[in-house]
Amino acid sequence: MHKVTAEQLNALPQSEYSMIDIRDIPENLSQDKLLVFHCRKGEISEQIATEWRQKGYNAVHLEGGYAKWVLSQVQADNHAKIELSIRKKFHKPIFSRFTKAVKQYQLVQENDKIAVCISGGKDSMLMAKLFQELQRHKKVNFSLSFLCMDPGYDTKNRVQIEHNAKKLDIPIDFFNTDIFANIENIEKSPCYLCARMRRGHLYAEAQKRGCNKIALGHHFDDVIETILMGMLYGSQVQTMMPKLKSKNFNGMELIRPMYLVREANIKHFQRYHGLEFLQCACRITKSPGSSKRAEIKALIQELKKTNPDVDKNIFSSVENVNLGAIISYKQNSKVTHFLDNYL
Repeated sequence: MHKVTAEQLNALPQSEYSMIDIRDIPENLSQDKLLVFHCRKGEISEQIATEWRQKGYNAVHLEGGYAKWVLSQVQADNHAKIELSIRKKFHKPIFSRFTKAVKQYQLVQENDKIAVCISGGKDSMLMAKLFQELQRHKKVNFSLSFLCMDPGYDTKNRVQIEHNAKKLDIPIDFFNTDIFANIENIEKSPCYLCARMRRGHLYAEAQKRGCNKIALGHHFDDVIETILMGMLYGSQVQTMMPKLKSKNFNGMELIRPMYLVREANIKHFQRYHGLEFLQCACRITKSPGSSKRAEIKALIQELKKTNPDVDKNIFSSVENVNLGAIISYKQNSKVTHFLDNYL
């Protein structure tokens, strides 16, 4: 070994190596430790390390230089701080709710290979960290693949996602699609079409990588907003399910482990660590704040002013459906009307 990266050096016990500045090399160097020579950019130190190896010392140079190593130390400290906060400060409002959903809805089973789908927003990025924490507990053996689909992002948005992934220590793997280009001239319901296309690409890519599940970052607020949107705009009573079997990809499942996590706590986590995530990176619809979902979100907030439990009640309403008090309902394409059994 002739060189060492900042990451490799951080993984070594400090007792096993000595950092040597090429501008101030001590007269007596230990032959029992790894000598890590460094300079500003890691260029001159490579030559110095070679000379000391020729003298019989176990010497390497620090690739990228001292500044890069210091930056990696800062990043490692940030990673540790973020992960500690999930175990401590945000354990009850976030991690315990995450694990409750995993257990209650049986979202993770032995030997699952889960594609954690990262959009670049706050929800999916936090979901990735929660999955990493869950995996450390080792109560169930499962593997993770952190997928990020680029549907045609602007360069600045792609860079922002990469920056955040590095900041959070999430080893994301990009794959490219041309979704934005395909819906660019669609005037009616481009968001709906985009969502359907995204889902299909995610299933296909995850299956190609040997995964049996894809995980999406929808949270508690998404669920209750979907319930009201269905009632007020879709004339139906239904909800966003915690897990679904794919109809088009055999053996694949969709899971939503953030199902019980409230958006307010996700935002608190974001603010606490000073993180900046993508809001809406779409090139087509430049006004995400004017959506029907935004209207429903504002309505719920208004209702909570007089009834603080209104969000809980909306969520519970689809857990306590009384079929005897429903005019009609549909199950497996069969419609049952209350008059069918009235007499």
